[in-house]
Amino acid sequence: MKLAIIGAGNLGLAIAKGILHTNGATTMYLTKRNVAEIKDFEKYGNVTVTTDNAEAVKNSDILIFAVQPGHFEAILYDVKDLLTEKHVVISTITGFSIEKMESIIGADKYIIRSMPNTAISVGKSMTCLCSNDLGKKRIDLAKAIFNRMGPSMEIPETQMQAATVICASGIAFWMRLIRATTQGAIQLGFDAKEAQELAMHTCNGAASLLIESGSHPEEEIDRVTTPKGCTIEGLNEMEHQGLSSSLIRGIVASFQKISEIRKG
Repeated sequence: MKLAIIGAGNLGLAIAKGILHTNGATTMYLTKRNVAEIKDFEKYGNVTVTTDNAEAVKNSDILIFAVQPGHFEAILYDVKDLLTEKHVVISTITGFSIEKMESIIGADKYIIRSMPNTAISVGKSMTCLCSNDLGKKRIDLAKAIFNRMGPSMEIPETQMQAATVICASGIAFWMRLIRATTQGAIQLGFDAKEAQELAMHTCNGAASLLIESGSHPEEEIDRVTTPKGCTIEGLNEMEHQGLSSSLIRGIVASFQKISEIRKG
């Protein structure tokens, strides 16, 4: 697999590491305006670091664009005449529609949108994918790439904004819940380091239970709640204070905001 990452910033490098650590590319090009920061990647042997996007495109089949949103359109115009029937174009740019990409490079190209989250840097991203009609023939290839860095899911493009809220913004939502649990643990007597360790590993365990068992969350809740016990007492107090409704309202507010941004 001959692959290029156009825009080797934090996200681009996280993707590069995930692919390289699993031997997922025969050759890889990484492009960035300041290549001094990424020269170390050439130690892999099959990696070329360059400032030249055209060079990367000409020598690769799979193109992953991880540039700043404001630069993406100009870069597409710069490379569009270099694209051939072999190229698969994968965008990680939020809010840049397939229709807009097709208007620049043509609907006769394999075009895929991906929406990973920051957990990609530790191989735990939940990545959502969608494509144009032609890109459906390469969607399994895109899944294979991103599955090296966590699970992936194909969704309609109409759900990409919602997926951004649940998966990308969702990282921040879960961080806040872990932080709140940490603060509670400190109030109960643990020091800050111990409290965070207890909170984050318990959160990880809860998610892993659902992933491994396929259970509904309420099934696992039932396993740890007993009549008149401390768990149900705590859960009921949280619900009285609006835990679930606050979280849902926050998710909806975030979605409304991203919808406003897109309209603007």
